[in-house]
Amino acid sequence: MTEHDVEPIPGLPGVPPPGERILWQGSPDWRVLARTAFHTRLVAAYFAALTLWALAEAGRQGIDGPRDLVGAAMTAIVGLLGVALLHLLAWGAARTTLYTLTTRRVVLRIGMALPKCINLPLALIGAVDLAERADGTGDMPLTVTGRYKLGYLALWPHARPWRIVTPRPMLRAVPEAATVAALIARTCLTVHPAGQLAASETTQNAPVDSVFAKAQAA
Repeated sequence: MTEHDVEPIPGLPGVPPPGERILWQGSPDWRVLARTAFHTRLVAAYFAALTLWALAEAGRQGIDGPRDLVGAAMTAIVGLLGVALLHLLAWGAARTTLYTLTTRRVVLRIGMALPKCINLPLALIGAVDLAERADGTGDMPLTVTGRYKLGYLALWPHARPWRIVTPRPMLRAVPEAATVAALIARTCLTVHPAGQLAASETTQNAPVDSVFAKAQAA
């Protein structure tokens, strides 16, 4: 049994109050999360470059060449193990993550070693942005208004990169991101009636209803 097995409703810290309904739930695509949050391709490229450099040195060293070949082999093995570990961490992060949208809030149930539920009332979400990829997955940073403060390390990897001083929670590597962003933004507008809709820059020629990417509070 895990700590998530005793949740009254998966992804929520308790039973929703009367009148609150779940509109959507989803988790990150772990393969996309591995590439974008754990940078597995960058790490693999780094160790591949080191291995090629060691092999080139072995070809130039003559009698010491076998020693360099062993070094190249060890470098490749360490690289493979490192990339495999990062993929395992990404899989674990995705498996223990559940994003929930209700009629009143966005909830991020995150954390492998230290699970936590972060409740973001819709009234405090000032903007919903979308960074969509060609495969349909995407990241959705949320702008939180008011005095609601969140720590970057407590959120990571569910935080917009490089926003350390003013962290922004982010739904990461979500499949069918444009549809989900549209739903979240439209739901936010129920508490921000003076807000506005804007199409994503990557899909700005499509109908706003299908690529709805942002709900900006007035």
